[in-house]
Amino acid sequence: MSKENDKQFVTEITPQGEDFSRWYIDVIKKADLMDYAPVRGCIVFKPDGFEIWEHIKDELDRRFRETGHRNAYFPMFIPESFFQKEKEHVEGFNPELPWVTEAGGEKLEERLAIRPTSETIIGHMYSKWIQSYRDLPVLINQWANVVRWEKRTLPFLRTSEFLWQEGHTAHETEEEAREETMKMLQIYREVVEEYLAIPVIVGQKTKSEKFAGAVDTYSIEAMMKDGRAVQAGTSHFMGTNFAKAFEIQYLSRNNVLELAYTTSWGVSTRLIGALIMVHGDDRGLVLPPKVAPTQVVMIPIGPPKTRDAVVGRADELFAELKQAGIRVKMDDRSDVRPGWKFNEYEMRGVPIRLEIGPRDMENGVCVLVSRITGEKKVVEQANLVEEIQTMLTQVQADMLQRARTFMSDNFYSVDTLDEMKELMENKRGFTLAGWCGSEACEDKVREVTGATSRNIPFQPAEEKHTCLACGEQAKHTVVFARAY
Repeated sequence: MSKENDKQFVTEITPQGEDFSRWYIDVIKKADLMDYAPVRGCIVFKPDGFEIWEHIKDELDRRFRETGHRNAYFPMFIPESFFQKEKEHVEGFNPELPWVTEAGGEKLEERLAIRPTSETIIGHMYSKWIQSYRDLPVLINQWANVVRWEKRTLPFLRTSEFLWQEGHTAHETEEEAREETMKMLQIYREVVEEYLAIPVIVGQKTKSEKFAGAVDTYSIEAMMKDGRAVQAGTSHFMGTNFAKAFEIQYLSRNNVLELAYTTSWGVSTRLIGALIMVHGDDRGLVLPPKVAPTQVVMIPIGPPKTRDAVVGRADELFAELKQAGIRVKMDDRSDVRPGWKFNEYEMRGVPIRLEIGPRDMENGVCVLVSRITGEKKVVEQANLVEEIQTMLTQVQADMLQRARTFMSDNFYSVDTLDEMKELMENKRGFTLAGWCGSEACEDKVREVTGATSRNIPFQPAEEKHTCLACGEQAKHTVVFARAY
């Protein structure tokens, strides 16, 4: 196989600068993360794509359990009448709802929605389970699939069916429920930054962007390499809205019937899409070690006469890495050139490549190559486990720092709508601007620039004092961006 053929695997990927959307589709298909299902807007998660989700899920689940939450499961079919109980909620979701109208050859007396989110059915069940303050708090999480019939879809980021977790809790007091809301938002920030190496802007959604039926919605917002935003997670304080609608009441410590305060919070498989768009480059995926299905790929190199000996030693090193808990893969195919393998695993985003040949065996060393820098490091085989663990830690930290630098370099401050319009037309990224709080001004920003308010950040880089749309005094400093 020629060197030209070695490179072909990667040249089939459209450069990011040429067409970012095409690049994204090329990468996820070439990296074998998914395939299109026969149902519009749905995808099949292939093993590597699903394993990324499993690593995210395992870390989140561990943190949920540590904070006292337990997993349960609720039906995916929800009676239509449940949606009528909370007016704002049904109005928010009605355009996306798929309905079951017939089953077993007979028309149903009441239509059933396929779960877009579970506040209604969980609210119904909580009204049965909660009778006294002694039953509170209820701290439940559900891992499930949901369906929202999207008009425009994009694999992982926006699909008709997707996987997620949704936490739903009930509390005695507003203070306790608000504390829960912020606690879960913090968990999301930690996991997304520490595990996915994606920096986020943490803040509160504006009224027009909050979850349908919530009192307050909080989000973490991430910047993709094309400058667009992805809402990476949300946490909602529901107040007593759903408690009123579904009669979630309890006998208080003063023997008075009170409404419970509820919360809900969730992240989904759109995190996989964000991961790809934040870290990927023109050679393909770049995966953070903590969630990469394969952290190290071992490639034995050398002529046929030394091959058995090299592979034999590589097998021994493989066992050592496996024993240490490192996710390692051996590619000892003899009918594929090393150059092809190098390109393939770079494209798949494997954080570290390990090369070992006859001379390396003689010298008791091997070569480690970093996916993000391409740097080659010769290490002693005797110290291989420690060297790889150190390198994985460094790659993880470097990826977060690179993403933070990118976000900083593409974050702008504006004072007027004209400034924002010019920025949106000529540059990529987020803008920080003042906002008076009027929905009319928020709508005007969207109409003129195509950007939406992402959130009101808790820690803005600066405080803005004038509304960019009307020039009046600003009540909030807001992050605006075009979004997926």
